Amino acid sequence: MIQVEFDVPVPMRDGTRLFADVYRPAGDGRHPVLLQRTPYDKAGAETRVRALDAVRAAREGFAVVIQDVRGRYASEGDFYTFVNESADGYDTVEWAAAQSWSTGRVGMYGGSYVGATQWLAAIAKPPHLTAIAPTITSHDYYEGWTYQGGAFQLNFTLSWALGLTLFNADHLERRFGGLEEDIARLTQAIDNFEEAADHLPLEENPAFSRRDLTPYYHDWIAHPDDDDYWRRWNIESRHHTLDIAALHRGGWYDIFLGGTLRNFQGMRANAASEAARAGQRLLIGPWIHDGPDPKVGEVDFGVGAAGDAIDVDGRTLRFFDQWLKGVDDGHSEEAPIDIFVMGVNEWRKEWEWPLARTRFERHYLHSGGRAQTLDGDGTLDTTAPGAEPPDVFLYRPNDPVPTCGGGLCCHAPQVPYGAFDQREVERRADVLVYTSAVLDEPVEVTGPVSVTLYAASSAPDTDFTAKLVDVGPCGRAVNLSDGIIRARYRNSTAKPEPISPGRVYEYRIDLWATSNVFLPGHRIRVEISSSNYPRFDRNPNTGAPARGPEDLEPATQTILHDEAHPSHITLPIVPKG
Repeated sequence: MIQVEFDVPVPMRDGTRLFADVYRPAGDGRHPVLLQRTPYDKAGAETRVRALDAVRAAREGFAVVIQDVRGRYASEGDFYTFVNESADGYDTVEWAAAQSWSTGRVGMYGGSYVGATQWLAAIAKPPHLTAIAPTITSHDYYEGWTYQGGAFQLNFTLSWALGLTLFNADHLERRFGGLEEDIARLTQAIDNFEEAADHLPLEENPAFSRRDLTPYYHDWIAHPDDDDYWRRWNIESRHHTLDIAALHRGGWYDIFLGGTLRNFQGMRANAASEAARAGQRLLIGPWIHDGPDPKVGEVDFGVGAAGDAIDVDGRTLRFFDQWLKGVDDGHSEEAPIDIFVMGVNEWRKEWEWPLARTRFERHYLHSGGRAQTLDGDGTLDTTAPGAEPPDVFLYRPNDPVPTCGGGLCCHAPQVPYGAFDQREVERRADVLVYTSAVLDEPVEVTGPVSVTLYAASSAPDTDFTAKLVDVGPCGRAVNLSDGIIRARYRNSTAKPEPISPGRVYEYRIDLWATSNVFLPGHRIRVEISSSNYPRFDRNPNTGAPARGPEDLEPATQTILHDEAHPSHITLPIVPKG
């Protein structure tokens, strides 16, 4: 039997009350606490079931506290991303530890922004926070959350801010009043997302005419460099200060995959104690941001890929059994990493990331100067190029390459995410396509992936994109991972440097990571272009923000792949056996 208390007030240090629901075993016993701090409504099924079944956790001897963060739903105050989560997280952890039904040991769990509330509480170091289970979340709220490679993550930031504001309308109406027209504009923007995304300038989107409803969105746009605004919340730079175990869960098609991997790696290498370093666990499925489901875009990875099939909740509770109850049934002796290997569609345990047996191979871009489209002459192999002509294409930001799947959030109806056939994109003249020969044997690629590109542009600033694709025997080209680099941030996202038109620069494009076996009969493919829209905002090619469509200028892009400029993709090849 369990008992539930709704709308329990939790006082913060400034007198603001944040309200929580508490699920715990019936009776007067003391139990370790699992805390979720969410902006997504503590009363919703998403918080009670999808993140972790609160009823199951209570039946297994935990007290579960689910709290609306400041300024959201039942809680008092004003919401601004990240800024209050450290202090409020600290206060809530210590409140939970002091309750009569608590043993004083507290863990935190949940995904996306709820993962951010865990990390931000952890860096405040509440004494009774023992372990966390951050899911599909980031390591840095500049890189990999709001920006990637210096490009603004337009689809995520816009759709998330729209939904976050609209679905909190009742709270905002109580706080501000008279929001009927604002709510109508938000609704229209969500229903007509393509039009909302196209609006320029970004900071003057009519859906957000009341800036006090979404101050964080405007501040994100106002801080395109990785400056002090962002550094106060950087998690990765504080890994060495954290003495805490963590279960990191992510997906190969999740928008925050890079952050999940970097948090695991950083904590395993740099956490403040040997116990904390040994207490890191990693679970990566073939999943998108929405959850551990086997159907990912157009690809079904099989029933074994489902979260229920591997009992994700059970794994999470087992982790907390060890760290909050002191019950270790051999969990601490097991390999710390579970990854799903796509292609063969199998789970596998590993001991380190990247895998120690990895052989990093360069696969070079080649062509006779006509790599445009999938019908071009672009090839990919391990032979370094000699004398080869470059490939040239025209990037027109008023007709950008459309986003076709990948690691996205949070508006799937109009911009679907996951694994999709890329051939329609690859038929565009502004997409360069480089494809390997047909494979005679399986090739496993598991680990970090990057592209080194030697390129020139006619513009003072521009973007370059790259995508890794698995091409099947029938020609279906399924995306695995992708990335982008904004030219002025090629050396540092903190110190932008314009480029000189016509000059060749070396660019490194981080495609994060994947785990995929390219099966016999398949081919390995790399796409190169300059846009992936609306996942990322359009670079206007002028070196200045675009005020309107008239500020979008075309740019001639030249991709070199010769002896002096050996453009390539670096693949983490895992030897057979």
